Amino acid sequence: MTFLSEYLLSMMLAVPLVGAAIILLIRHQDQEIANRNIRNVAFLTTCVTFVLTILMWIGFDNSNPDFQFVESYSWFGDTVKYHLGVDGISMLFIVLTGFLMPIVIAASWESVQTRVKEYMIAFLVLETLMVGVFSALDIFLFYVFFEGGLIPMYLLIGIWGGVNRIYASFKFFLYTLLGSVLMLVAILWMVIETGTTDIPVLMTTDFAADVQNWLWLAFFASFAVKMPMWPVHTWLPDAHVQAPTGGSVILAGVLLKMGGYGFLRFSLPMFPEATEHFAWLVFALSIIAVIYTSLVALVQEDIKKLIAYSSVAHMGFVTIGIFVLNTNGIEGSIFQMLSHGVVSGALFLCVGVIYDRLHTREIGRYGGLAINMKIYAVTFVIFSMASVGLPGTSGFVGEFLVLNGAFQYDSWIAFGASFGVVLGAAYMLYLVRRVIFGDLTKDDVKAMPDLSWREKAIFAPLIAVVLWMGIYPKSFLDPIHTSVENLIETRFPEEAARQKQSVKAGAPVASSDDHSADAH
Repeated sequence: MTFLSEYLLSMMLAVPLVGAAIILLIRHQDQEIANRNIRNVAFLTTCVTFVLTILMWIGFDNSNPDFQFVESYSWFGDTVKYHLGVDGISMLFIVLTGFLMPIVIAASWESVQTRVKEYMIAFLVLETLMVGVFSALDIFLFYVFFEGGLIPMYLLIGIWGGVNRIYASFKFFLYTLLGSVLMLVAILWMVIETGTTDIPVLMTTDFAADVQNWLWLAFFASFAVKMPMWPVHTWLPDAHVQAPTGGSVILAGVLLKMGGYGFLRFSLPMFPEATEHFAWLVFALSIIAVIYTSLVALVQEDIKKLIAYSSVAHMGFVTIGIFVLNTNGIEGSIFQMLSHGVVSGALFLCVGVIYDRLHTREIGRYGGLAINMKIYAVTFVIFSMASVGLPGTSGFVGEFLVLNGAFQYDSWIAFGASFGVVLGAAYMLYLVRRVIFGDLTKDDVKAMPDLSWREKAIFAPLIAVVLWMGIYPKSFLDPIHTSVENLIETRFPEEAARQKQSVKAGAPVASSDDHSADAH
C-alpha cells in the first residue's frame, strides 16, 4: 500500500500508455478477431485506471488542504520537474476521467468499425494526458499535458468524424492552440522572474498588481477558449456535431473542464488582485453566454448542436460560481463541472444510440420513441431532467450552490444567471417533447429497437451517479470543501473575513454595495 500511495499518480499516467503499447503489438490474420482483442485490451486498461482513481479517492484525506500523493523528480535542467499531486480541487476531476473512459470504450464497441486500433490508442493516450492536466504540479509539465490533449482529439474528430470533420478539427485545433500561445508567453515570464516552475510556489507568489493584470489576461485567453466562453465558443458546436460519439462524450465530459480547472488552479491563487479587478468582465461574458446560447439552443434542429450550445450555457454558470469568490460559489462551480461531465456525456451517448439506428440527428425525424423504446425514453428523460436541474439529480445541487454564491456576491448577477435555469428548462423540455413524446408515425422510427443489454450496462452507472450526486452530494462536496476554504483564506483574506462575519451575524456573505466600497 505504501508503494501504491507513493506512485499512484504515475501508475494512472502509465497504465493507459501500457495498454496503448499492447494494442500496437496486436496482430491477427482475421481482422475481426484482432479488433475484438483490441477492444478488450482498451476496455480492461481503462477499467484498471478507474480502479486506481477510486483507490486515490478512498485514500484521500478530506481534512488536508495540501497536495497529496505527491511525486517529485528532476525532469530536465535544475528547474523543471516531474512533479505530481492532487488536492480537493483536482482529485474528483481525475475520478471523473477514469469513470467516463470505460464507458466511452464500451459505447464505441460496435459504432467504430474502421481503424479500430488507432481509435483505441488515441483514446488511451488522451486519458494519460487528461489525468496529467489535473495532477501536474510543475507549470511546464502542466502545459505539455494541457496542449498535448489537442492532438488525439484532433485526430478523433478528423479521422472518425462526420462529413465536415476536417473543417471542425482544424477549427478546434486552431482556436485552442492560439489561445494557449499567450499563456505560454506568460509562463515563460513567470519562470524567468521567479526562478521556479513549481505550481505550489507560484500559487503563493505575490506578483505586482499591474503585472498580475497582464498575466491574468494571458491565462484567460487560453482558459476562456477551453471552457469555452462567449464569444470564443463557436468551435464547440462544430466539433461536437462532427466528432464521433465517444469524442463528444470526452470533449464535453472532461476537456471543457480544463478551462474551469485552470481558473481555479492558476488565475485565482496566482493573480488574486487581477481576479477581483476583472471579475466584472467574467460576469458580463458569462451572463451573455447563459442567456444567448440558451436562446440559440432553442432554435436548433440538430440534437447534438442543441446539447453543445447547452454546454456553453452551463459553463457560463461555472465561471460565475468561480469568480464570486465565496465558498458556495466555488464549490458549486466544481460540483457543476462534475455533474455536467456525467450528464452531458450521457446525453451525447443518448444521441449516439438513436443515430446508430436511424443515421440522422435531425430532431424532426423522430417523435414517439416512448412508445417503442420505453427504456431509452426513461433514460433520456432522466438525463434531460438532470440537465435542467431537477431536485434529486446532480444538476440541481451545482446550480443551487452557484446561484446561492452569486446572490451573496451581487443579487443582480444571480438574477441574470437565473435566466439560464428557465431557458434551460425550455430547450430541454422542447427536445424531450419532440423526440420522446408525440405520435409515432414514421415507419423507420417504429422499427427502431429499444436499448440492448450492452447499452443498458453503459447507462446504468451514469444514472446511478447522477442520482447519487443529487441525493447525497456531501460525499462529493467533502473532498472539495477544505481546499476551497484554504484557497479563499490564503489568497482572498478579505472575502474569507466577510464570510465568517456574515455567518456570525446570520446575514448574506456580501452585497454589491460591499464590493463596490472595496473596489473604491
